[in-house]
Amino acid sequence: MTTTTSCRRLCALALLAGAAGCSVAPRFERQFGQAEQTLMQQQILHPGAPASQSVAGLDGKAAKSAYDNYQKSYKDPVPQTGALAIGVGR
Repeated sequence: MTTTTSCRRLCALALLAGAAGCSVAPRFERQFGQAEQTLMQQQILHPGAPASQSVAGLDGKAAKSAYDNYQKSYKDPVPQTGALAIGVGR
């Protein structure tokens, strides 16, 4: 066997070994990003919302009252007691 023949066989073997790693994509690569897309779709409350006219929520007066109470909680905060006093003295 000559040096060129063994060199050719070695190069062919190296090419086959290198191509074997690229032959089939692993399963996790084909499904890349699918879990993230599934989680995003599961977080949508009502997927057909633009098609329907019904809206579940508060009326205007109740929403304004809730908002005003929320804003008031920052102006006049309720004093916090210590963590060890939870449920004591009631």
